[in-house]
Amino acid sequence: MSYIQRKAIYQGHIVDVGLETFQPEGHEPFEFEIVRHPGGAAVVALNEQNQVCLLRQYRPAVNGWIWEIPAGKIDFEEPPRQTAERELQEEVGLQANDWDDLGDMFSSPGFCNEIVSLYLARTLTQGAHNREPHELMEVHWVDFSTALEWAQSNKIRDAKTVIALYRSQALL
Repeated sequence: MSYIQRKAIYQGHIVDVGLETFQPEGHEPFEFEIVRHPGGAAVVALNEQNQVCLLRQYRPAVNGWIWEIPAGKIDFEEPPRQTAERELQEEVGLQANDWDDLGDMFSSPGFCNEIVSLYLARTLTQGAHNREPHELMEVHWVDFSTALEWAQSNKIRDAKTVIALYRSQALL
């Protein structure tokens, strides 16, 4: 497979969109609309009562409220773990002493290169959050077993949250 070119269509704060041309060996070139994203990190924050921090957050892209774990975009090429720590503090006001790496995932590889790194955070300390003004969210603490039931029953529909919960289960 040969990469031929990228024509920029849009460059935004979160993503860049381009029309990219590829040519498989022995075939004609073809174009894809590709979204380029710097990546992100997401955190299953688990307290001493075996409750997970879930956010009920309004997402304009789906025009509704969804259940998610704390997460966010990598800023300025920071390491994913640093992103996870920052987002946990900004969104929920939490710091964690114990971290487990749950691996990463492609969010939607059919058109986007975003990789989300997943973490389990324990031994939590509560502080003040520092949310962005546009972040509409409610913080809820839910029993870990209930969160897994919600993932199984489709109450939690966010892919990174479902994957992170199931990967966390293997460590608990």
